[in-house]
Amino acid sequence: MTDLMETLIENREMVQPNHANMLESAHGGNVMKWMDEVGAMSAMRFSGETCVTARVNQMNFERPISVGDTAYITAYVYDAGESSVRVRLVTEREDLRTREREKTTESYFVYVAIDENNDPTSVPELTVSTDEGDRLRKKALDGERD
Repeated sequence: MTDLMETLIENREMVQPNHANMLESAHGGNVMKWMDEVGAMSAMRFSGETCVTARVNQMNFERPISVGDTAYITAYVYDAGESSVRVRLVTEREDLRTREREKTTESYFVYVAIDENNDPTSVPELTVSTDEGDRLRKKALDGERD
């Protein structure tokens, strides 16, 4: 069994001009790629297996991330099936000089754990042993239904 808090991963990507669209903000495809990579890391930390993306439930872009800011990405596993792993992902725009952050993007990805033959393989049961883990899981389950 793996605890939710053990799956929590936070990562940053500096938005460079080559990541930008014509409005000088991060291209949505780059943000999605970064989120997918961090989400897969969380799923693999949980399952102990290689995980591949099976589904993106939705991708809500609320505001842009300007060139020079960082994309601060948080991911954690909030539910699991037999071989599937559900991960909540939140991206915030962060100004490293002021440490100011605001949410820009939110999504829920589903990954599938695979074995050495690329066949689906079982994953452990998710446990939640802290108040913070309970809060995060509830937030993910409530948000997934929106």
